[in-house]
Amino acid sequence: MIRINLLGGERQVKKRAFTFDGSRQIMVACSLLLVLTVAGIGYWFWSLQQASTEVDREIVDAQREQQRLQSILRDVAAFDQQRDQLQQRVALIEQLRGGQSIPVQLLDEVSKNVPDMLWLTDLTQQGTDVTIQGQSTTLISLSDFVGNLGNSPLLVKPVEIVNSQVDSVPVAGSGGRGGSASRASVDLIKFTVKAQLVPPKNAPPPPARSGGSGRAGRGAAPPPAARGGR
Repeated sequence: MIRINLLGGERQVKKRAFTFDGSRQIMVACSLLLVLTVAGIGYWFWSLQQASTEVDREIVDAQREQQRLQSILRDVAAFDQQRDQLQQRVALIEQLRGGQSIPVQLLDEVSKNVPDMLWLTDLTQQGTDVTIQGQSTTLISLSDFVGNLGNSPLLVKPVEIVNSQVDSVPVAGSGGRGGSASRASVDLIKFTVKAQLVPPKNAPPPPARSGGSGRAGRGAAPPPAARGGR
C-alpha cells in the first residue's frame, strides 16, 4: 500500500513560493539603486533651485546697492568738480594778487626813498625792468635817491642812472629899489634811473608802510620853479 504525504508537499510548495532566485535579487537591487538615484537627483535639483533663488536674491540686493552707490558716486563726482573749480579760482585769485603785490610794493618802496628836493615824473615796469624818471634840484638828492633804491630789498643792485641833464629854469624874483622886477634861474636836473626787480621766488614780504605817506607827499611836490623863493 502506497501512502502519499500531501501536507508535506504543500509546505514545500509554499516554501518555494517565498524564495527568490538570483535574477530576482539583482532586479530588486537595481530597482532600489534606481530609486535612490532618482531621489538623489531630485534632492540635488532641489538644492540647485534653492541656491539659484538665493543667488537671484543676492543679485537683486547687489543691483539695489549698485544704484545707491551710483547716486553717491555722482554726488562725489559733482563735489570733486566743484572743488576743482574752486581750487582753480583760488589759484587764479592768488596769481592775480601775487601779480598785483609787486607794483604795490614797488610804489611804496620808491615813495619811501624819495628824498627832499626831488620828485618823480614817471615810473614804468616791464617784466623785471623798472624805469624811473624825475627831476631834482641838487645832485646830492639824486645820489641819495639812487643809494636808497640800491638798499631796497625789491631791487637788484646796482641801480644805474642812464640819463641826466641840467636845464636852467627861470624863477621870478623880487624887485629892487627902482621897483623893476629881476629874473633869476635855477638849475633843474632831469634824470632817468633803471633797475631790476628781484625774482618773485626771492621777493621779500610786503614792507611796512609806516612813514611812507610823508615822503610820498614830498615826491609829488611841485617843482622849485613854482615854489619861488624857498
